[in-house]
Amino acid sequence: MRPHRSRTLTIAAILLVIAGLATGLTVLLRGPGGAAHDSGRPAPQGAAQIDLAREVADYTSRFAPGRGYRRPGPADREGIAAAVGLLLDGHREQAVQRLSERDFTVRTVLDRPSGHRYTEVADRTDSAVAPRGWGRIYLDLDHRPSWSVQVPHPGFDLGTEQLGVRVLRGSPGGILVIAGAHRKAGVGNSADVAHRTDTVFHAICAELARRGMPGIQLHGFAASAAPDYDVIASTGAGTAARPEGSELADALRGHGFEVCRAWVRSCPLEGRTNVQGQTADADRVPFLHVEFSPTIRDGGQPADRAAAAIAEITRRWAEKPVTQ
Repeated sequence: MRPHRSRTLTIAAILLVIAGLATGLTVLLRGPGGAAHDSGRPAPQGAAQIDLAREVADYTSRFAPGRGYRRPGPADREGIAAAVGLLLDGHREQAVQRLSERDFTVRTVLDRPSGHRYTEVADRTDSAVAPRGWGRIYLDLDHRPSWSVQVPHPGFDLGTEQLGVRVLRGSPGGILVIAGAHRKAGVGNSADVAHRTDTVFHAICAELARRGMPGIQLHGFAASAAPDYDVIASTGAGTAARPEGSELADALRGHGFEVCRAWVRSCPLEGRTNVQGQTADADRVPFLHVEFSPTIRDGGQPADRAAAAIAEITRRWAEKPVTQ
């Protein structure tokens, strides 16, 4: 009996050592406090590594007038916006299920140039023969989302989508909302999301405003429309963002741009009829409607300087608590 007992004890000891090593490995991997990373954030397993600027450029390069847009019904608009709300509340599984029912996909992406992680919500029909054109959003996954940068006319206001990427990268807590079609893609003005409330773009922006998240919407103007200015800054239909508007105009001027301040004088393209601005005003949420000249939207240093000026505002937005 002794040899058998000795072998049993030896096997038990080996199992204890293995269990101890496994426990130690688990502690090593999880770090203090049991978090998956030293940062306490979930591990980016399965994250698609992308260059967000290139991803957005590829996405919007398919946009064209007269094609690529279908008007969504109320159930689609409301369902997608509600699912985005679930994502913001941390209910990812429920959000994924509801978005899948509306033919939207959800994935985690790692933007290599910035090192930031985002949740991408995309229309599954984007690459189809007949896309619906309902848009795409990127939510900061490393910080609490607290503000938005909105691009209503990608492919029409050329370069605004890339400026939107710069703005998103420039401050924590951002949400980039991009319309899914050219402004003139639909019948009549049905794809002009800045002036229609029956779009997925508007439903998402309205959900963000309902949650108290301030937003900045990016537009572009022809050089001939305002030859004396580089930027036209407005608070749209409301006044809640007047302090931020003044600060932004000062910051842009500090970066060498001439700014027309719509709350001081009459400016072209003031955005008073912008429906996202009207909704934000109804909720008393700060909203900025900003038009940029072709020189800024062409990219390079002018775009970098403009994004840096905007970051002075969005960083403060990120520090404020969001009220729902």
